[in-house]
Amino acid sequence: MKRSIHTLVTLCMLALSSLVFAQWAPESTDWSKLPEIKVSKLGLYLTPKQAFEMKQREGNKVAFFDVRTRYEAMYVGMATPVDALIPFVEHQELMQEWDDKRHMYKLEPFQDFLPEVERRLAQLGLQGKDVPIILICRSGDRSSKAADRLQAAGYTRVYSVAEGFEGDAAKDGPQAGQRIVNGWKNAGLPWTYKLDKAKMYFPR
Repeated sequence: MKRSIHTLVTLCMLALSSLVFAQWAPESTDWSKLPEIKVSKLGLYLTPKQAFEMKQREGNKVAFFDVRTRYEAMYVGMATPVDALIPFVEHQELMQEWDDKRHMYKLEPFQDFLPEVERRLAQLGLQGKDVPIILICRSGDRSSKAADRLQAAGYTRVYSVAEGFEGDAAKDGPQAGQRIVNGWKNAGLPWTYKLDKAKMYFPR
C-alpha cells in the first residue's frame, strides 16, 4: 500500500514538472514553436549550449554580446565567454516611473546600442555586415528585439539565445515565478558575479 502511494505521488510530481517545463524545454531547437515574444526577423537562434560551443570553437571570429542592463549584470552575474555588455534598453537615471506590465521600473531605449556594437566589433577585428553576432538577454525577449535592430542596420548573421541568461519563469508549481525552466545559468554553463571592467559599458 505504501509503495503504491509513493508511486502515485511520484507520478503526480512528474506530471506537475511536465506542466511547469512544457512552456519551452531546455535545449529545445524546434524554433517553429518559439513564443512570439522571442521571435526575430532573421530567425536565427541558439540554445545556451550551442552559443557556448560556437564561441568556444570560433573564438574572436564571432562576437558574443550581453544586451541586458548594467544593473542586471552587476547583481545577477554574467556569462563568462561574453565579449561585452551592450545594453539594448536601460533604466532611467532616476528610476521614478513604473512598468505595471513587467512589475519593474521602466526601461528606455538605449541610444548608444548600435554605435557601441560597432565599436566592439572593431575592437574584435570583425568587419562587414555578415559577421556572426550572438546576443543574450535575460530570457530571449530583448535579444530578439536587439537582433531586429541590428538587422535593420544591415547585419545578416545575428543569433538570439532563445532561453537567455536566467531563463523563463515557471508558470505553475511551488516555484512559480522563479526562473528555473531553462537558460544559461540553469544549464550549468560558466558565469560569474566578478565582472571584467573591460567588458562593461561606459558612456563615451
